[in-house]
Order: sequence, then structure tokens, then C-alpha cells
Amino acid sequence: MSTIKQAPWQADALLLLVTVVAAGGWIFSKEALAGMPPLLFIGTRFLLAGIILLGFAWPTLRRLPARRIRRGVLVGFLFSAAIAFWILGLQYSTHLGESAFIHSLGILLVPIVARLLFGDRPPRTTWVALPVALFGFALLSLNAGFRLEASQLFMVCSALCFAVLINVNTRVVRNMPALPLTTLQLISVGSVLTCLSLLFEHQPLALSTSILGWFMASVLFASSLRFFLQIKAQGMTTPSHAAVILMLEAVWTALLAAWWFGETMAPLQLTGCGLIFTALLINRWYWVRKVVVRWLPNALQR
Repeated sequence: MSTIKQAPWQADALLLLVTVVAAGGWIFSKEALAGMPPLLFIGTRFLLAGIILLGFAWPTLRRLPARRIRRGVLVGFLFSAAIAFWILGLQYSTHLGESAFIHSLGILLVPIVARLLFGDRPPRTTWVALPVALFGFALLSLNAGFRLEASQLFMVCSALCFAVLINVNTRVVRNMPALPLTTLQLISVGSVLTCLSLLFEHQPLALSTSILGWFMASVLFASSLRFFLQIKAQGMTTPSHAAVILMLEAVWTALLAAWWFGETMAPLQLTGCGLIFTALLINRWYWVRKVVVRWLPNALQR
């Protein structure tokens, strides 16, 4: 029996919940940024989330050798660059749905980065998906009047950093348990970006009850709960199977932004986002087909 068939439905349900919570994080963060500088917001958010997860990860962390902890912290510095670009992109973004689809390009870039840095051979579907995604991104740029917006550029940089991060994670800290690794990375990101904020950001705080509420929602739900559930679900299934479901984050973000902010998409935006999502499906087609084959008999039985 294949691994995909052994993966329980609970893993799929948890991963679907993770995509919804992650999409909600875009809304929480955008609202919180109205009263907080971006680096201070994301730094303190990740620092608090890491401290919360530390309570769960401490029994394992205390038994790990120092060299593994150092590797986890060093990879966290790369995570800092990825999340810093993301929050700056979000700060400048005027359309969350579009930004979410651009950011999802990171999934497509993983095998490309693996080829460039480590000499891995990407699957053929990657080379089919890449021009489709680039055409979709070009349409989004055309919608801005033949120019790249700051938010689009920051999101592309973040996607590239996340693609590098995923590759490094799978190689440098391959044998490290997921929960302590995530905890170390969150604390590293929080420490680095909070320090950078104190050094370079001079935007005054405009804290109110609502801003604090959005900030705490980001900490508790979009960071601590999201990563805890994601780690648990990924331990119940294969990474490739999880990646197929996690691609839905961009779709949920666009839907939530349409509901909460009243966002709509122009035809070029809709086509561009659709092409990017199509590229993601092409890139993961082997596993998309596995998911469909797995669930279709159950749907027909109902």
C-alpha cells in the first residue's frame, strides 16, 4: 500500500485548517500594521509565538546536542530575511489576494533553487509550470501599468528566500525534530527582526485595543496554533502530499480579503492569479493526481 493511501483523513483535515488559519494571518497582520511598524510587529509576533512553542519543545530541545541547536538558529537567520520581505510586501500591498498568489511562487521555486544550489534535477513538470507562472506574474505586473509595484517585488524576494529556506531546512537540519526546529527558528526570527526594528524603525506606535487584539490573534492563531497544527499534520502524511493541500492558502487569502476588505480582482489580476495557481498544480501534478484518486472514491460513495 502506498504512503499516500496510508495517510489518515485527519491529516488532510488538519492541513485544510492550517491553510485557513494561515490565510487569516494575512488579515490579522494587515490590520495590526495600521498601528505598528512592520519589523516590530513581525519580530515581536514571532518572538512571543516561539516562546509559547518553547513550552512544548523544551523536553526535546534540552536533549539536543549544541551543534544541532546552532544549525537551527543559523537557518532561522535565513528565515528572518524571508519573513522580513513578506511583512514589507504586506505593508505596501493594496491587494492581499494578489500578494498571496505571488508569494505562493515559492513552492514552484523550490526545485529550481535545488538545481542551482545543490545540482538536483527538477521534475519535468517544473519546466512546464515555470513559463505558465511567469506569464501569470507578467499579467499581474501589467495590471499595475507595465511596472513592478513595491509589494510585488518584496513578495517575489520573500518567495525566493522561502524556496532557499525549504532547501536548506531539508539538508542542514534534516535529522532535527520539527517542533524544536520551528521553535528555534521562530525565536531567531523574532530576536533578529525586533533588534532591527529598534535600530532602524522610527514609526511611532499607535496601539489601541483593536490593534492589540489583531496582534494577539497573529501571535496565538496565525503563528503558534498554525505552526503547531502544521507540524502535527505533516508528521501524519508525506511532505509532497502536505504541499498540495497547503497550496490552498493563497485561495483562502483571496476569499477572506474579498470578504473582509471588499477586494475585487480586475480581469488581468484574476487571469494572472489563475495562471500562477495552475502552474502550482502542474508542478505538483503527480501528487495532485494522488490526492484526487484517493478522495474521489470516498466522494462517490457519499
